[in-house]
Amino acid sequence: GKKRRFKGNLFKRLIDLLREDLKLTGTKEGCGEGECGACTVLLEGKPVNSCLVPVCQLEGAKVETIESLGAPEDLNTLQQAFLDKGGAQCGACTPGMLMTATSHLREGGSAKPEDIRTALAGNLCRCTGYQPIVDSVIEAAKKKRKME
Repeated sequence: GKKRRFKGNLFKRLIDLLREDLKLTGTKEGCGEGECGACTVLLEGKPVNSCLVPVCQLEGAKVETIESLGAPEDLNTLQQAFLDKGGAQCGACTPGMLMTATSHLREGGSAKPEDIRTALAGNLCRCTGYQPIVDSVIEAAKKKRKME
């Protein structure tokens, strides 16, 4: 929700800008090659691997990070579902999973497990076997529908 200016290397990676310059350290780096999805942020509402995006592509763009979803004392519905259903294990993939799931839910994505698995296909987790993550997104989707 804040406008930011950056002067520096135009080919600096978005993840480095976020973590080093803006001190938004919630976005995690996994592979650095766009394969794992750990560094996923929303660019104009769409999930992208921030390790692959040079800052020269961001002029005037809206970037949302994990910090925009909620705070520890005020979790949003999806974050609370991850807590309640055990969707977060070691935490390395969690910010990327949350950002991708946020996009899925905002776009009206279904609560069907197969649709959620498809939406999250670009995000890898080494801990959970994915079922608690899928269960978390199902829970959040159901709560979102009740609120609507």
